Amino acid sequence: MNLDQKTRQIRFLALASYIGLLVLMLIWQVWCQRDSEFSVIFRLGLWVVPLLFALPGMLRGKPYTYAWANFILMWYFLHSLTMLYVAPEQRGFAVAELILTSAAFVGCTWYARRQGKALGLGLKKLKESS
Repeated sequence: MNLDQKTRQIRFLALASYIGLLVLMLIWQVWCQRDSEFSVIFRLGLWVVPLLFALPGMLRGKPYTYAWANFILMWYFLHSLTMLYVAPEQRGFAVAELILTSAAFVGCTWYARRQGKALGLGLKKLKESS
């Protein structure tokens, strides 16, 4: 895959933020939520497994995967905003989640658009029928 410098930087932003979010959720759910009423397995299934669905396609650089990864990211975006409001003791994790999710969203969107255009992919415009 031959990417220009700008596209490589955008892909790095998207991947680094996405993987950072994955690591943050692992740390948050395994080590920092020990007194939770839910089991570790349940919390990992809810907060870590969804991030794993898009990871193989992202690592291969597939623009379509970067585009639909944003649907997964919205779950974490809403979670971070909720935690900022309801759990002041976990505000640091929530802010980190919000920053990583926002950076991943911007990076994924931008990469999918640039690389999709470079590969000739995209939505075809509907022709007006008069």
